[in-house]
Amino acid sequence: MTPPPSSASRPPSTAAITPLQRLATLLDRLLVADVFLVLAGALWFGLAVLLHSQGVEAPLAMFQRLWQPLFTPAIGLLMAAALLSGALGWWRRRGQR
Repeated sequence: MTPPPSSASRPPSTAAITPLQRLATLLDRLLVADVFLVLAGALWFGLAVLLHSQGVEAPLAMFQRLWQPLFTPAIGLLMAAALLSGALGWWRRRGQR
């Protein structure tokens, strides 16, 4: 077996990370977290509706309290990102012609 290469033997990075690349990475991570928040909210809502049908009101009441300040902006951000991604993709394809 050969030992893993040490950090001294690795080639240096050819380009430094620019602030724009850092911002893009940060936005990507934010959108990934947003997707999981929206999915968790959807699961919570489904479970809350099932529990509501069994007479347990607390999960649905909590969901309703969090709807406006948490889930509405999260869904809006996700929709805006999808529209912007589509528009940028269209713009890039248009520019390649």
